[in-house]
Amino acid sequence: MIVLKTGRELKIMKEACRISAGALQVIGKAIEPGVTTAELDRMAEAYIRKEGGEPNFKNYEGYPATACISINNEVIHGIPGNRKIVAGDIVSVDLGAKINGYHGDNAATFACGDISEEAKRLMDATRESLYEGIHAARAGNRIGDIGFAVQQYVEARGYSVVRQFVGHGIGTQMHEAPEVPNFGNPGRGIRLLPGMTIAIEPMVNIGNPEVKVLPDGWTVITKDGSLSAHFEHTIAITPDGPQIMTVV
Repeated sequence: MIVLKTGRELKIMKEACRISAGALQVIGKAIEPGVTTAELDRMAEAYIRKEGGEPNFKNYEGYPATACISINNEVIHGIPGNRKIVAGDIVSVDLGAKINGYHGDNAATFACGDISEEAKRLMDATRESLYEGIHAARAGNRIGDIGFAVQQYVEARGYSVVRQFVGHGIGTQMHEAPEVPNFGNPGRGIRLLPGMTIAIEPMVNIGNPEVKVLPDGWTVITKDGSLSAHFEHTIAITPDGPQIMTVV
């Protein structure tokens, strides 16, 4: 069931999203050679709690950390630990916060030092595909319009979108209806209505779209070992167009 949010609910969600965006910025600024993913995770949790929120990923279906930190060919759900980030890595961070019963969720891929031109192009294309999807998230359009916009942008640049994992509705639950794929056909799927809140999150591979889950049960990697990038915003569908809520 899709739940349309009231103005009061959107105001609470904006606060959860503000905290989520702030925590993502904290990690992004701290990424440098030698820092461990566990250290980054602790920074994110400390920021979220300082701002009065709770890390909504932690203990979600058994996930052990505040952030998902995925490096290079890791697509999503990388578990923070003792791994040190090195110069040239691209680091995808996905995290969220909960406050007063409502959730925020966002992700971005960051460069550690100088990275390859190939990696830069991938990151740029993934980021821009997110905004193409957001632009299509207008009241009266359909879910398929979002996925089509993302897919068309990505594939025109020779990359592929991951199909096994998709975006989602968000509100009092971190994952609500509807699913928001990064592929699809225009004019198909659920109609977008004011009050809907969704997380759009392209996951884009340089190589083919196939992925697999590692034995830890969480970390998703590209099957062909190619680089992957991930960007996400939580947005609200409004009469005046899509509103990005995960901003500081």
